[in-house]
Amino acid sequence: MTPIPTAELATSFGVSEGELFRQAFISLLQEKKRQVLQLKLEYLARYGAKTPAELESKITEGSVVEHPAWEDLIAAENLDARIKEINVYLSDLQRLD
Repeated sequence: MTPIPTAELATSFGVSEGELFRQAFISLLQEKKRQVLQLKLEYLARYGAKTPAELESKITEGSVVEHPAWEDLIAAENLDARIKEINVYLSDLQRLD
């Protein structure tokens, strides 16, 4: 595989190599966040819930069947944690402006 000429690329965009990589990381993290959010919403939509807390309430009150709703709730909560983690990385990168 041929190495990417990052110095050339940065020059063509009028930024430093460091800024090029910073912007690339931001774009990557935003795309990952979008994917994780979409998956979380798919889990919640199965039960007509908007948040993990709402899904938990529906399970507790018996308006949705416990299995596999509990597993989906855990997955949605884990995805929430992943989104928070990505947000921290994004915040750190965006502070470098």
